[in-house]
Amino acid sequence: MGARASSCFSFSRLCCCWISFPSSAPRPPPTPPAAAAIAYLPCPDMDTGTAPGAATTEARLPPHPRTPYADADRTLRALAAAAEGFGRRAIGGLHGALYHVTSLQDDGQGTLREACRAKEPLWIVFEVSGDIHLRTYLRVSSHKTIDGRGQRVRLTGKGLQLKDCHHVIVCNLRFEAGRGHDVDGVQIKPGSTNIWIDRCSLADYDDGLIDITRQSTDITVSRCHFARHDKTMLIGADPTHVDDRCIRVTIHHCFFDGTRQRHPRLRFGKVHLYNNYTRDWGVYAVCAGVEAQIVSQCNIYEGGHKKTVFKYMPEKAADREETVAGWIRSEGDAFLHGALPCLVDGPGAECVFRPEEYYDKWTMEAASPALKEVIQLCAGWQPVPRPPDC
Repeated sequence: MGARASSCFSFSRLCCCWISFPSSAPRPPPTPPAAAAIAYLPCPDMDTGTAPGAATTEARLPPHPRTPYADADRTLRALAAAAEGFGRRAIGGLHGALYHVTSLQDDGQGTLREACRAKEPLWIVFEVSGDIHLRTYLRVSSHKTIDGRGQRVRLTGKGLQLKDCHHVIVCNLRFEAGRGHDVDGVQIKPGSTNIWIDRCSLADYDDGLIDITRQSTDITVSRCHFARHDKTMLIGADPTHVDDRCIRVTIHHCFFDGTRQRHPRLRFGKVHLYNNYTRDWGVYAVCAGVEAQIVSQCNIYEGGHKKTVFKYMPEKAADREETVAGWIRSEGDAFLHGALPCLVDGPGAECVFRPEEYYDKWTMEAASPALKEVIQLCAGWQPVPRPPDC
């Protein structure tokens, strides 16, 4: 199977590709890429040579893997409910009016803040490019889509706060230089559900880039670029927040570009990682804290000075007596430049959740040099036009 990639690629176990089967049916064994029906979808600015959205069933990997969501940029609101994974039901402001951001000021008429605090559903688009310097967290209310396609908008100073909100989509924004105690690029807590963060570039915040805690669940983070940061993504607050056992997050086609740690760090919940590229971390790549369940499929882990990919962090839950770490199952991951999986074997690894028990399909490629190249191209803010609202 290694012949599908360059000779420097080292694979773990078996690589699954396009996954699609009813959740009610018995789970079939993993299928190797040569026999799988794999969905290849276009990446912005790539010449695919095939019709957008077309699937291939060839018994070999095509030369250019492609990321999902080909149809999401055809019309403005096609983005709604297009997410894969746990956040697949997020519709954002699908049923709301268009709100046009015409000012880069922190607050006032025509600003992003004015739109985000509105009670009614809104699909928020931008008529201006530039920096919005936030003096305080920008709190986002339910049923909002913040759609940065067609402009180059960067949030600085503080970040977005998704607090007790539902059905929010954040697409194609840049987050940089957030300052202050507990300041994250995107802070999701408490109790927020059905959230999708897509194609965002995040760097250089004083706390996290995306933090998901305190019973927030059913969230997808896709095609994002993370750079110049230490504690990148925390999921699950601390060992005292035992209600975080409900947390479910999917992270896919993201580029963790030299960030030090937490890609992510998880406590209590369930995280499905697939087709991400993580390189040159400073501490570890992925950490399983107390009762964490992590499924890592067909990701690329490229070591630098530090080599440990998977770290286990034993902790004591507030309602338990024993001190335990979580569990990680790795399938089809590639470990490059001396990256060491450091997986812990045992019965617990077999008890890690199965994604197909929660959603019946997702778009996944085998880990390969071509996939690595495409993730670097397609993760983060993209110079795509705003689609028509029709």
